[in-house]
Amino acid sequence: MHITVQRDRLVNAVSHVSKAVSSRTTIPILTGIKMRADEEGLTLTASDSDVSIEVLIPTEEGDEWGVTVHQPGSIVLTARIFSEIVRKLPSNEIHIMVDDRLVTQIRSGQAEFTINGMDANEFPQLPQLEEDKVFSVPGDLLKAMIRQTVFAVSTSEMRPILTGLMWSLDRGQLKFVATDSHRLASRTAMVECPEELSFHNVVVPGKSCNELVKILDDDQHPVDIVVADNQILVKSKHILFYSRLLEGTYPDTSRIIPQGCKTEITVSTKEFLQSIERASLLSREGKSNVVRLMTLPDGSVEITSNAPEIGKVTEIVAPKSLNGEDLKISFNAKYMIDALRSIDSSEIKASFTGPMSPFVICPTDHDWMLHLILPVRTY
Repeated sequence: MHITVQRDRLVNAVSHVSKAVSSRTTIPILTGIKMRADEEGLTLTASDSDVSIEVLIPTEEGDEWGVTVHQPGSIVLTARIFSEIVRKLPSNEIHIMVDDRLVTQIRSGQAEFTINGMDANEFPQLPQLEEDKVFSVPGDLLKAMIRQTVFAVSTSEMRPILTGLMWSLDRGQLKFVATDSHRLASRTAMVECPEELSFHNVVVPGKSCNELVKILDDDQHPVDIVVADNQILVKSKHILFYSRLLEGTYPDTSRIIPQGCKTEITVSTKEFLQSIERASLLSREGKSNVVRLMTLPDGSVEITSNAPEIGKVTEIVAPKSLNGEDLKISFNAKYMIDALRSIDSSEIKASFTGPMSPFVICPTDHDWMLHLILPVRTY
Protein backbone atom coordinates (compact mmCIF):
# COMPACT_ATOMS: atom_id res chain seq x y z
CA MET A 1 0.00 0.00 0.00
CA HIS A 2 1.23 3.48 -0.86
CA ILE A 3 -0.80 6.68 -0.37
CA THR A 4 -0.46 10.44 0.00
CA VAL A 5 -3.15 11.94 2.23
CA GLN A 6 -4.07 15.43 3.40
CA ARG A 7 -3.11 15.78 7.07
CA ASP A 8 -6.27 17.55 8.38
CA ARG A 9 -8.53 15.01 6.72
CA LEU A 10 -6.56 12.12 8.24
CA VAL A 11 -6.48 13.71 11.72
CA ASN A 12 -10.24 14.20 11.59
CA ALA A 13 -10.92 10.64 10.39
CA VAL A 14 -8.58 9.11 12.98
CA SER A 15 -10.22 11.09 15.81
CA HIS A 16 -13.68 9.86 14.70
CA VAL A 17 -12.80 6.15 14.43
CA SER A 18 -10.68 6.23 17.62
CA LYS A 19 -13.94 6.52 19.58
CA ALA A 20 -14.62 2.87 18.73
CA VAL A 21 -11.16 1.55 19.61
CA SER A 22 -11.26 -0.83 22.53
CA SER A 23 -9.01 0.15 25.44
CA ARG A 24 -9.64 -3.04 27.41
CA THR A 25 -9.47 -5.98 25.04
CA THR A 26 -7.66 -9.29 24.92
CA ILE A 27 -7.78 -9.21 21.11
CA PRO A 28 -4.70 -7.25 19.94
CA ILE A 29 -6.14 -6.45 16.47
CA LEU A 30 -9.00 -4.46 18.10
CA THR A 31 -6.50 -1.97 19.58
CA GLY A 32 -5.79 -0.90 16.00
CA ILE A 33 -7.28 1.17 13.20
CA LYS A 34 -7.70 -0.60 9.89
CA MET A 35 -6.80 1.42 6.79
CA ARG A 36 -7.85 0.29 3.33
CA ALA A 37 -6.83 2.18 0.19
CA ASP A 38 -8.71 1.58 -3.09
CA GLU A 39 -10.08 3.55 -6.05
CA GLU A 40 -12.69 5.30 -3.84
CA GLY A 41 -10.10 6.65 -1.43
CA LEU A 42 -8.90 5.74 2.05
CA THR A 43 -11.29 3.98 4.47
CA LEU A 44 -10.50 3.87 8.19
CA THR A 45 -12.29 1.40 10.49
CA ALA A 46 -12.23 0.72 14.22
CA SER A 47 -14.35 -1.57 16.39
CA ASP A 48 -14.68 -2.66 19.99
CA SER A 49 -17.30 -5.30 19.08
CA ASP A 50 -20.11 -3.10 20.56
CA VAL A 51 -19.50 -0.02 18.41
CA SER A 52 -17.86 0.08 14.97
CA ILE A 53 -17.05 3.28 13.08
CA GLU A 54 -15.96 3.58 9.46
CA VAL A 55 -14.84 6.84 7.83
CA LEU A 56 -14.05 7.36 4.15
CA ILE A 57 -11.60 10.00 2.95
CA PRO A 58 -12.56 10.29 -0.74
CA THR A 59 -9.84 10.89 -3.36
CA GLU A 60 -11.41 14.29 -3.88
CA GLU A 61 -14.59 16.05 -2.84
CA GLY A 62 -15.78 19.12 -4.73
CA ASP A 63 -12.55 20.95 -5.55
CA GLU A 64 -10.71 19.62 -2.50
CA TRP A 65 -8.09 16.93 -2.69
CA GLY A 66 -8.27 14.27 0.00
CA VAL A 67 -6.03 11.34 -0.81
CA THR A 68 -4.00 9.92 -3.72
CA VAL A 69 -3.75 6.14 -3.86
CA HIS A 70 -0.46 5.17 -5.58
CA GLN A 71 -0.86 1.50 -4.71
CA PRO A 72 -4.00 -0.03 -3.14
CA GLY A 73 -3.75 -2.22 -0.05
CA SER A 74 -4.61 -2.40 3.64
CA ILE A 75 -2.96 -2.40 7.08
CA VAL A 76 -3.93 -2.23 10.77
CA LEU A 77 -1.91 0.21 12.92
CA THR A 78 -2.05 0.53 16.72
CA ALA A 79 -4.54 3.35 17.31
CA ARG A 80 -2.85 5.01 20.29
CA ILE A 81 0.52 5.41 18.56
CA PHE A 82 -0.85 6.16 15.09
CA SER A 83 -3.22 8.92 16.28
CA GLU A 84 -0.42 10.61 18.29
CA ILE A 85 1.93 10.49 15.29
CA VAL A 86 -0.66 11.85 12.85
CA ARG A 87 -1.57 14.76 15.13
CA LYS A 88 2.04 15.84 15.54
CA LEU A 89 3.24 15.57 11.93
CA PRO A 90 4.64 18.87 10.58
CA SER A 91 3.46 19.08 6.95
CA ASN A 92 0.02 19.12 5.31
CA GLU A 93 0.91 16.09 3.16
CA ILE A 94 1.43 12.66 4.71
CA HIS A 95 3.01 9.77 2.77
CA ILE A 96 2.25 6.27 4.03
CA MET A 97 3.98 3.19 2.58
CA VAL A 98 3.53 -0.41 3.70
CA ASP A 99 5.96 -3.16 2.65
CA ASP A 100 5.40 -6.93 2.36
CA ARG A 101 6.43 -7.47 5.98
CA LEU A 102 3.71 -4.99 7.17
CA VAL A 103 6.37 -2.46 8.17
CA THR A 104 4.76 0.96 7.71
CA GLN A 105 6.67 4.11 6.86
CA ILE A 106 4.96 7.44 7.66
CA ARG A 107 6.61 10.53 6.19
CA SER A 108 5.68 14.20 6.48
CA GLY A 109 8.00 17.17 5.90
CA GLN A 110 11.36 16.21 7.43
CA ALA A 111 9.84 13.70 9.89
CA GLU A 112 9.80 9.97 9.22
CA PHE A 113 8.36 7.19 11.39
CA THR A 114 8.65 3.45 10.84
CA ILE A 115 6.16 1.33 12.79
CA ASN A 116 5.05 -2.29 12.67
CA GLY A 117 1.56 -2.96 11.38
CA MET A 118 -0.84 -5.91 11.74
CA ASP A 119 -2.49 -8.02 9.05
CA ALA A 120 -5.75 -6.37 7.93
CA ASN A 121 -7.27 -9.79 7.05
CA GLU A 122 -7.46 -10.58 10.77
CA PHE A 123 -9.63 -7.50 11.45
CA PRO A 124 -13.31 -8.46 12.00
CA GLN A 125 -15.71 -7.74 9.14
CA LEU A 126 -18.38 -5.09 9.72
CA PRO A 127 -21.92 -6.51 9.92
CA GLN A 128 -23.92 -6.61 6.68
CA LEU A 129 -27.36 -5.25 7.56
CA GLU A 130 -30.56 -5.78 5.60
CA GLU A 131 -31.75 -2.29 4.78
CA ASP A 132 -35.50 -2.81 4.95
CA LYS A 133 -36.03 -0.50 7.95
CA VAL A 134 -34.50 2.83 6.93
CA PHE A 135 -35.50 6.39 7.74
CA SER A 136 -33.86 9.84 7.60
CA VAL A 137 -33.47 12.54 10.20
CA PRO A 138 -31.51 15.84 10.06
CA GLY A 139 -28.16 15.47 11.84
CA ASP A 140 -28.68 18.41 14.20
CA LEU A 141 -32.12 17.10 15.24
CA LEU A 142 -30.77 13.61 15.99
CA LYS A 143 -27.97 15.17 18.02
CA ALA A 144 -30.43 17.33 19.99
CA MET A 145 -32.78 14.40 20.65
CA ILE A 146 -29.96 12.29 22.08
CA ARG A 147 -28.58 15.15 24.20
CA GLN A 148 -32.03 15.90 25.63
CA THR A 149 -32.58 12.33 26.85
CA VAL A 150 -29.36 10.30 27.20
CA PHE A 151 -28.38 11.84 30.56
CA ALA A 152 -31.28 9.91 32.16
CA VAL A 153 -30.03 6.42 31.20
CA SER A 154 -28.99 4.24 34.12
CA THR A 155 -25.31 3.90 34.98
CA SER A 156 -25.95 0.78 37.06
CA GLU A 157 -25.62 -2.69 35.51
CA MET A 158 -28.33 -4.06 37.87
CA ARG A 159 -30.87 -3.70 35.04
CA PRO A 160 -28.77 -3.65 31.83
CA ILE A 161 -31.73 -2.69 29.60
CA LEU A 162 -31.99 0.68 31.42
CA THR A 163 -28.39 1.58 30.43
CA GLY A 164 -29.74 2.18 26.92
CA LEU A 165 -31.89 4.77 25.14
CA MET A 166 -35.13 3.30 23.80
CA TRP A 167 -35.96 4.34 20.19
CA SER A 168 -39.39 3.78 18.71
CA LEU A 169 -41.03 4.87 15.47
CA ASP A 170 -44.75 4.95 14.78
CA ARG A 171 -46.56 6.79 11.95
CA GLY A 172 -43.53 8.98 11.27
CA GLN A 173 -43.04 9.94 14.91
CA LEU A 174 -39.62 9.07 16.31
CA LYS A 175 -39.47 8.82 20.10
CA PHE A 176 -36.49 8.48 22.45
CA VAL A 177 -37.03 7.45 26.09
CA ALA A 178 -34.46 7.09 28.87
CA THR A 179 -34.99 6.19 32.52
CA ASP A 180 -32.89 5.02 35.46
CA SER A 181 -36.08 4.26 37.47
CA HIS A 182 -35.69 7.51 39.50
CA ARG A 183 -36.30 9.86 36.58
CA LEU A 184 -37.37 9.74 32.93
CA ALA A 185 -36.66 11.86 29.86
CA SER A 186 -38.56 11.59 26.60
CA ARG A 187 -38.33 13.45 23.29
CA THR A 188 -40.33 13.03 20.08
CA ALA A 189 -39.99 14.40 16.54
CA MET A 190 -41.61 13.84 13.16
CA VAL A 191 -39.19 12.26 10.64
CA GLU A 192 -39.19 11.29 6.98
CA CYS A 193 -39.91 7.59 6.54
CA PRO A 194 -42.13 5.16 4.62
CA GLU A 195 -45.68 5.28 6.03
CA GLU A 196 -45.76 1.61 7.00
CA LEU A 197 -42.38 1.69 8.79
CA SER A 198 -42.61 1.23 12.55
CA PHE A 199 -40.52 -0.36 15.30
CA HIS A 200 -40.47 -0.49 19.08
CA ASN A 201 -38.08 -1.62 21.81
CA VAL A 202 -34.92 -0.71 19.87
CA VAL A 203 -32.57 -0.04 22.79
CA VAL A 204 -29.26 1.62 21.87
CA PRO A 205 -26.58 1.61 24.62
CA GLY A 206 -26.20 5.05 26.24
CA LYS A 207 -22.43 4.83 25.64
CA SER A 208 -23.00 4.40 21.88
CA CYS A 209 -25.39 7.37 21.82
CA ASN A 210 -22.81 9.59 23.56
CA GLU A 211 -20.15 8.61 20.99
CA LEU A 212 -22.58 9.19 18.12
CA VAL A 213 -23.26 12.76 19.30
CA LYS A 214 -19.51 13.51 19.11
CA ILE A 215 -19.20 12.57 15.43
CA LEU A 216 -22.44 14.02 14.04
CA ASP A 217 -22.24 17.42 12.35
CA ASP A 218 -24.25 20.37 13.68
CA ASP A 219 -26.08 20.88 10.38
CA GLN A 220 -29.36 19.81 8.81
CA HIS A 221 -27.67 17.34 6.47
CA PRO A 222 -29.92 14.24 6.53
CA VAL A 223 -28.60 11.18 8.36
CA ASP A 224 -29.87 7.73 7.32
CA ILE A 225 -30.66 5.24 10.08
CA VAL A 226 -30.91 1.50 9.43
CA VAL A 227 -32.51 -0.67 12.13
CA ALA A 228 -31.75 -4.39 12.09
CA ASP A 229 -32.40 -7.24 14.56
CA ASN A 230 -29.46 -6.66 16.87
CA GLN A 231 -27.65 -3.70 15.28
CA ILE A 232 -28.33 -0.11 14.32
CA LEU A 233 -26.42 1.72 11.57
CA VAL A 234 -26.24 5.51 11.28
CA LYS A 235 -24.94 6.85 7.94
CA SER A 236 -23.72 10.43 7.79
CA LYS A 237 -21.80 11.92 4.85
CA HIS A 238 -18.63 9.75 4.80
CA ILE A 239 -19.20 8.09 8.19
CA LEU A 240 -20.80 4.75 9.05
CA PHE A 241 -21.58 4.22 12.75
CA TYR A 242 -22.65 0.74 13.86
CA SER A 243 -23.84 -0.12 17.35
CA ARG A 244 -25.15 -3.35 18.79
CA LEU A 245 -28.55 -3.15 20.48
CA LEU A 246 -29.27 -4.19 24.06
CA GLU A 247 -31.23 -7.41 24.50
CA GLY A 248 -34.37 -7.51 26.59
CA THR A 249 -37.70 -5.71 26.85
CA TYR A 250 -37.72 -2.05 27.82
CA PRO A 251 -40.33 -1.29 30.51
CA ASP A 252 -43.60 0.35 29.43
CA THR A 253 -42.92 3.85 30.75
CA SER A 254 -46.22 5.35 29.51
CA ARG A 255 -48.00 3.84 32.54
CA ILE A 256 -46.02 5.85 35.10
CA ILE A 257 -46.74 9.28 33.62
CA PRO A 258 -49.51 10.91 35.70
CA GLN A 259 -52.52 12.00 33.66
CA GLY A 260 -54.01 14.66 35.95
CA CYS A 261 -52.39 17.12 38.36
CA LYS A 262 -53.24 18.85 41.66
CA THR A 263 -50.68 21.67 41.54
CA GLU A 264 -49.26 23.38 38.46
CA ILE A 265 -46.41 25.88 38.41
CA THR A 266 -45.25 27.83 35.35
CA VAL A 267 -41.83 29.41 35.74
CA SER A 268 -38.90 30.84 33.75
CA THR A 269 -36.57 27.93 32.90
CA LYS A 270 -33.39 29.94 33.40
CA GLU A 271 -34.49 31.52 36.68
CA PHE A 272 -35.66 28.18 38.10
CA LEU A 273 -32.49 26.40 36.98
CA GLN A 274 -30.24 29.02 38.59
CA SER A 275 -32.11 28.89 41.90
CA ILE A 276 -31.91 25.07 42.01
CA GLU A 277 -28.19 25.30 41.18
CA ARG A 278 -27.68 27.72 44.08
CA ALA A 279 -29.66 25.49 46.44
CA SER A 280 -27.62 22.46 45.40
CA LEU A 281 -24.36 24.20 46.36
CA LEU A 282 -25.11 23.17 49.96
CA SER A 283 -27.15 20.00 49.40
CA ARG A 284 -24.35 18.54 47.26
CA GLU A 285 -22.04 18.66 50.25
CA GLY A 286 -24.63 16.90 52.39
CA LYS A 287 -24.38 13.67 50.34
CA SER A 288 -28.13 13.45 49.63
CA ASN A 289 -28.33 16.40 47.20
CA VAL A 290 -31.97 16.97 48.18
CA VAL A 291 -33.75 20.30 47.55
CA ARG A 292 -37.22 21.17 48.92
CA LEU A 293 -39.87 23.12 47.08
CA MET A 294 -42.86 24.67 48.87
CA THR A 295 -45.70 26.84 47.60
CA LEU A 296 -46.44 29.94 49.74
CA PRO A 297 -49.86 31.58 50.38
CA ASP A 298 -48.88 34.68 48.37
CA GLY A 299 -48.43 32.62 45.17
CA SER A 300 -44.65 32.42 45.28
CA VAL A 301 -42.45 29.33 45.58
CA GLU A 302 -39.81 28.75 48.25
CA ILE A 303 -36.76 26.63 47.42
CA THR A 304 -34.64 25.47 50.35
CA SER A 305 -31.87 23.04 51.10
CA ASN A 306 -29.82 22.38 54.16
CA ALA A 307 -26.79 20.34 55.08
CA PRO A 308 -26.67 20.03 58.88
CA GLU A 309 -22.85 20.32 59.03
CA ILE A 310 -22.65 23.32 56.68
CA GLY A 311 -25.73 25.49 56.68
CA LYS A 312 -28.98 26.33 54.95
CA VAL A 313 -30.14 28.20 51.84
CA THR A 314 -33.59 29.66 51.19
CA GLU A 315 -34.72 31.42 48.02
CA ILE A 316 -38.08 32.76 46.87
CA VAL A 317 -38.98 32.35 43.20
CA ALA A 318 -41.88 34.27 41.66
CA PRO A 319 -43.57 31.89 39.17
CA LYS A 320 -45.43 33.12 36.07
CA SER A 321 -48.48 31.26 37.41
CA LEU A 322 -49.36 28.87 40.23
CA ASN A 323 -52.62 26.93 40.36
CA GLY A 324 -54.02 24.20 42.59
CA GLU A 325 -53.36 22.83 46.05
CA ASP A 326 -50.58 23.79 48.46
CA LEU A 327 -47.48 21.69 47.95
CA LYS A 328 -44.34 20.61 49.82
CA ILE A 329 -42.06 18.28 47.90
CA SER A 330 -38.40 17.20 47.97
CA PHE A 331 -36.33 15.97 45.03
CA ASN A 332 -32.81 15.23 43.88
CA ALA A 333 -31.29 18.53 42.68
CA LYS A 334 -29.08 16.86 40.07
CA TYR A 335 -32.09 15.26 38.36
CA MET A 336 -33.86 18.61 38.21
CA ILE A 337 -30.75 20.43 36.93
CA ASP A 338 -30.14 17.82 34.19
CA ALA A 339 -33.76 18.11 33.04
CA LEU A 340 -33.83 21.92 33.03
CA ARG A 341 -30.52 22.18 31.18
CA SER A 342 -31.83 19.95 28.40
CA ILE A 343 -34.95 22.07 27.82
CA ASP A 344 -34.45 24.68 25.11
CA SER A 345 -37.60 26.70 25.88
CA SER A 346 -37.72 29.86 27.99
CA GLU A 347 -40.60 28.66 30.22
CA ILE A 348 -41.48 25.34 31.81
CA LYS A 349 -44.59 23.94 33.41
CA ALA A 350 -44.19 21.61 36.42
CA SER A 351 -47.22 19.43 37.25
CA PHE A 352 -47.50 17.76 40.65
CA THR A 353 -50.04 15.20 41.94
CA GLY A 354 -48.80 15.05 45.54
CA PRO A 355 -45.68 15.05 47.73
CA MET A 356 -44.85 11.37 47.07
CA SER A 357 -45.96 11.03 43.42
CA PRO A 358 -43.72 11.47 40.36
CA PHE A 359 -43.98 14.96 38.87
CA VAL A 360 -43.73 16.09 35.26
CA ILE A 361 -41.78 18.98 33.72
CA CYS A 362 -42.60 20.13 30.17
CA PRO A 363 -41.80 23.21 28.08
CA THR A 364 -44.83 25.51 27.74
CA ASP A 365 -44.44 26.17 23.99
CA HIS A 366 -44.37 22.60 22.60
CA ASP A 367 -45.26 19.04 23.61
CA TRP A 368 -42.39 17.01 22.16
CA MET A 369 -40.37 16.90 25.38
CA LEU A 370 -41.23 15.53 28.80
CA HIS A 371 -39.26 14.91 32.02
CA LEU A 372 -40.49 12.96 34.99
CA ILE A 373 -38.78 12.93 38.40
CA LEU A 374 -39.55 10.81 41.48
CA PRO A 375 -39.63 12.80 44.72
CA VAL A 376 -37.53 11.96 47.77
CA ARG A 377 -39.11 11.15 51.14
CA THR A 378 -37.60 13.54 53.69
CA TYR A 379 -39.94 13.16 56.62
